[in-house]
Amino acid sequence: MIESADIREWRTRDVVDAEGRRIGSLESVYVDTATDEPAFVTVLVGLPTRHRLVFVPLASAVVGPDYVKVAHPKALVKDGPSLGTDDVLPAEDEPALFAHFGLPYQPPADGVRVLARR
Repeated sequence: MIESADIREWRTRDVVDAEGRRIGSLESVYVDTATDEPAFVTVLVGLPTRHRLVFVPLASAVVGPDYVKVAHPKALVKDGPSLGTDDVLPAEDEPALFAHFGLPYQPPADGVRVLARR
């Protein structure tokens, strides 16, 4: 398991897929609000004049000396939900994010969002 404090130290480090292809730079961490464990990261991708943030789940991620290796292929990540560089994921977009990666989405009973940016 990757500790929340540890993964935040990797901000701006490369995020690569399982085959070692660079996806982009780690921008921020989204934690599961029920457990406060890191669940997703946003990755800065795009051209210098057209940056955007894409999401990638941290399940099965491996931290290397200067990178975070994720289990999902680069193409799947880049085709997924994205945000502008100053935006935060709206709660109503969470189900689509989980569905894109084939992950189960279980909203909390109290109506609070599942993911929170840290």
